[in-house]
Amino acid sequence: MSNAEYLLDINVLVALVDDSHSHHNLATEWFDSIKGKDWGVCTLTEAGFLRVMTRPGTGCLSVEQASDVLERLTAQPGYRFWPLTESWSSTAGPFKGRVFGHQQITDALLLGLAVKEGGILVTFDKAIAHIAGRRFAGNLLVLQ
Repeated sequence: MSNAEYLLDINVLVALVDDSHSHHNLATEWFDSIKGKDWGVCTLTEAGFLRVMTRPGTGCLSVEQASDVLERLTAQPGYRFWPLTESWSSTAGPFKGRVFGHQQITDALLLGLAVKEGGILVTFDKAIAHIAGRRFAGNLLVLQ
């Protein structure tokens, strides 16, 4: 088990460090409110963060610069790495019947990891609540 309470999705991770992100204030206020609690990311959210932050016209950072930003963020108190050790089918299995489109594949994987680890996926994406349903609503926190 990762021992992390909160798993941040890609957009929350980006919003924390990009002060021009539309949800920067919301993300930082939430992050400040969980001081003393564990939080983390997985390989998928790290890679997504790097992809967004190095995309021309958006992040405009070099891979090295974005990697340094990620390294500084993960040095914050409470950080824990959430390992992805199983297949998509195994991790997202509880949601197969609730995933209806290609844009929900990553959402289902991240939610499945949160469920497997007994944690909470933190996102801005309200649509993930449909994937979670009532059964897994406690494993999801939608920042609004």
